Amino acid sequence: MLETMERSSGNVLGFKMIGDVTKADYATLDPAVEAAVRKYGSVNLLFDLTEFHWEKATAWGLDLDFGHTYKDKINKMAMVSHAKWVKHLAKLAEPFYAKEIKAFETSDDAWTWLGE
Repeated sequence: MLETMERSSGNVLGFKMIGDVTKADYATLDPAVEAAVRKYGSVNLLFDLTEFHWEKATAWGLDLDFGHTYKDKINKMAMVSHAKWVKHLAKLAEPFYAKEIKAFETSDDAWTWLGE
């Protein structure tokens, strides 16, 4: 499940991933990012993965499409988690999803970085 975070404002959007992410979650993510890109030209994104389990295989195609569509429009992407693998994922995902991706252990640090 994907929820829009209350601190989202302007071109800085945050999403909390809870449990498994599915194809249906892209019906929330894509329109929000598309609207912000149309209005501001680019976005900064926060993905809170502290309660994330995994992404269903049926959503992988939409995930790749998301990266292909918005990579050049996402300036910064913050990934929040205590899991060590997220730091590795951030480095691997950067060329495909955003101009810059960074992993954080707290959402406050991530929001601060996105607002810089």
